[in-house]
Amino acid sequence: MASPADQLPPGWAAEWDAAHQRYLFIETATGQTSWDPPALAQGAGQPPPSASPPAEAVHHGKRRQYAAGQTQAYYGGDAPAEAGYASGAGLQAQPQGGQLFTPGLAVENQFAAQQTQPAAQGQPPYYGAQAEPEYINGPAFDRGQYAQAPVDALAGQFGQMGMGQKQFQLYTTNLLTSPPEPRDLERPPPEIRLPPNSCISPSPAANADYSYCRSTINAIPTTSSLLTKSKLPLALVLTPYRSLNEGEEAVPLVTDTVIARCRRCRTYINPYVQFIDGGNRWRCCMCSMTNEVPQLFDWDQARNQPGDRWARAELNNSVVEFVAPTEYMVRPPQPAVYVFLIDVSHTAVQSGMVATATRTILENLDRIPDEDDRTKIAIICYDVSLYFFSMTPGSTESTMLVVSDIDDVFLPKPNDLLVNITEARTSLEALLGKIGDMFQENSIIGSAMGPALQAGFKLMAPIGGKIVVLSSTLPSVGAGALKNREDPKILGTAKESGLLQAASPFYKTFAIECSRTQVSVDMFLFSAGYQDVSSLACLPHYTSGQTYYYPAFNAGRTEDAMKFAHEFGEVLATPIMLEAVMRVRASRGLRMASFHGNFFVRSTDLLAMPAVPQDQSYAIEVQIEEAITTPFVVFQTAVLHTTCFGERRIRVITMALPTTTNLSEVFASADQVAIVTYFANKAVERSLTHKLEDSRDYVFQKLVELLVAYKTSMTSSGAGASAQLAISDNMKMLPVLVLGLLKNVGIRQSAQIPPDIRAYSQALLTSLPSQILIPYLYPTFYSLHNMPPEAGTIGEHSVILPPALPLTSERLERHGLFLIEDGQTIFLWVGRDAVPQLVQDVFDLPSYDVLRGGKTTLRPLENPFSQRINAIVQKIRELRRGVYYPHLYIVKEDGEPPLRFWALSMLIQDRADMLPSYQQFISSLKDKVNVT
Repeated sequence: MASPADQLPPGWAAEWDAAHQRYLFIETATGQTSWDPPALAQGAGQPPPSASPPAEAVHHGKRRQYAAGQTQAYYGGDAPAEAGYASGAGLQAQPQGGQLFTPGLAVENQFAAQQTQPAAQGQPPYYGAQAEPEYINGPAFDRGQYAQAPVDALAGQFGQMGMGQKQFQLYTTNLLTSPPEPRDLERPPPEIRLPPNSCISPSPAANADYSYCRSTINAIPTTSSLLTKSKLPLALVLTPYRSLNEGEEAVPLVTDTVIARCRRCRTYINPYVQFIDGGNRWRCCMCSMTNEVPQLFDWDQARNQPGDRWARAELNNSVVEFVAPTEYMVRPPQPAVYVFLIDVSHTAVQSGMVATATRTILENLDRIPDEDDRTKIAIICYDVSLYFFSMTPGSTESTMLVVSDIDDVFLPKPNDLLVNITEARTSLEALLGKIGDMFQENSIIGSAMGPALQAGFKLMAPIGGKIVVLSSTLPSVGAGALKNREDPKILGTAKESGLLQAASPFYKTFAIECSRTQVSVDMFLFSAGYQDVSSLACLPHYTSGQTYYYPAFNAGRTEDAMKFAHEFGEVLATPIMLEAVMRVRASRGLRMASFHGNFFVRSTDLLAMPAVPQDQSYAIEVQIEEAITTPFVVFQTAVLHTTCFGERRIRVITMALPTTTNLSEVFASADQVAIVTYFANKAVERSLTHKLEDSRDYVFQKLVELLVAYKTSMTSSGAGASAQLAISDNMKMLPVLVLGLLKNVGIRQSAQIPPDIRAYSQALLTSLPSQILIPYLYPTFYSLHNMPPEAGTIGEHSVILPPALPLTSERLERHGLFLIEDGQTIFLWVGRDAVPQLVQDVFDLPSYDVLRGGKTTLRPLENPFSQRINAIVQKIRELRRGVYYPHLYIVKEDGEPPLRFWALSMLIQDRADMLPSYQQFISSLKDKVNVT
């Protein structure tokens, strides 16, 4: 009887595997291997369709064991690349925290909940009965259109799939006849359509979810000339350490310390590699180098038995975290260290900042990450002198040590200044309870913030960690002293950009020194007057921290105290990654060209981030250096870090994108949200290196170039004049998002914006993840008085929000109640003809006339409408990732002009001041496109 080896198709050879009593069939041309002799022998002479063995073919009976020392070729005898990142005492690290979810699921769930939720009982009829009948079923809510949206989107997705084809369908939209539709921003980015067999895992989590990593283009042009022709930017938007919403699973953790990496390019093994040579070797998806599979890759160390390779997390998940072996450590993992620098000058004490800050630290001691009881803490107060506190473990007493010599800062005591939270808990609690009283009568005006920073740095430099600065006064003495340079005369002029640059080199120089020793800085700024945010924000910018700004803070106002206490408490409770470094690798032909965000670029492509907070975003420009010949490319972000509970880890995020030679596919795959996120970073960068006007011109010109390229290449009018303004359907919200960016206070043309407000806005523009940035550029606008009955009630997943309206005052009604929010501020707009019953039910006041505008806390009242409004406000505050707790303002239609103008400035489709309406903006775009 003939053996299966005698029936081989041409080009295949047989090898007898004595250990497993079976044949291995190898295609001699490619090295593909089959484990299934009967299928190969009885087929029509066709080799197996994939080089990857099916799981059921590999996992039976005895397993092939790998020779001892086989991993030596993989390690090459040297430590992993990231292990050598650190300089001096500093170690390097990568992000942690985060979670996977199905793209678009949240949006579809919201729609589903709104369709299935029964109508709320007891809907107040009076708003319609006493005013106008259209309140309940008015034109603002088209139920049929709203309910149909997800169905249409789903049908469109299936229609574009082409059943096995990877082509993107391009649909052209005329911007002149297609007004902005807010629901379009809830859609996921264009689908990533990889060629067949590009992934070895059927897992839906095998490609990166866009909440972690998104590209401005989801079909990569094969040449730089094709990319240039499209005029689209090629960039990645990364949020490697995003927070987890309730119900989301944690990032898979590989604990066996078996880490397979490419010997040449150092890529981590992922779902896009190929296994060859009987599964003993794998081919890198980045550089095609063949690597040995580590000896223990197929061994379950927990059960001490052979494991299932195809169940390994790194082969099924695009976002995975490895527990790092000792080769990735320059020193043992550091504990989390927090040093609080508290301004106790007269201004800080009188505003209530000191009392609120110390109370918040005290209330959140149990929330500060300290799972292993190693976390350390120190408190330094300062005005024009420095006040250190020595806390003896086990005692309730603490000693204050005053240092008046701020020119040569020294630590007055080597021990007991930086203490273990657990060991010194009683003295720490007693101290936090007393600080407010200690400085209650302080009349000193002035701030030695620079020397306080130097002291904090000396205290923690041997370890690293986070300095948290709370300041109410412009630094005025010692290193880093600043002067008030706010000059109303130069606001709105070409010289204004000078106010957005650091006034003193101290802050950048000090920040770089901090970065070297793994020290990060967070700034909490409370200004009664000018604080020079642009100078102080340098510290968080270069040390991967964050800036928080509270203008005109007064803890006597409950709302101010509540906002700061909430945000400060969340910052303290949020887990952080310590001593982190991040590197992004890409397939051959692609190069990371420039980087935007809060970090320091230590070498050409290594980003140093001493302590990474959750929900911070980074934008990275990508260049096509040479023609790409592969059917898809891979981007991989690796972040080496120490968790705040003392474990060294590597977070790896892998994203695969198809390549194309077709310009229409490039346009059809463009991600408008990622593009405007990239534009926001570029705009801020340009405002600092050039002028604010150049920043605005740059963004506008890039949009014009994109529209010209689309018109020339994708429409019949070509280079001639056209009556239309065409763009692909997936980018139809890009112009209004760009308009929102141009109208954002960070770069808006105005002579009325204080430099501190502008600088803080720019800090947000360059650090907010897309999910928070988009409402900051294109706020959300709801009509509340005539919202559908289910809005404000609990749906299947959460509180159901009303349908969003376009951002134009045409939707405002004099008898209406509206909500406008941008993630940082919430406005309740009350029309002047609002019926008394509405005012009574929402504000517990008899009529509109006695209602006062301004910052407020909305109390839930004993009626269904009030409860629904409060549920919506609460949902909005919880909706966005991040620590921000937006203030709520009541705005009366005929109320205070500054407050009215602020609220109306969020309706970006309207004309305001010298800024155009959306229609005027589109018209100017059309004129530019037709003459270009």
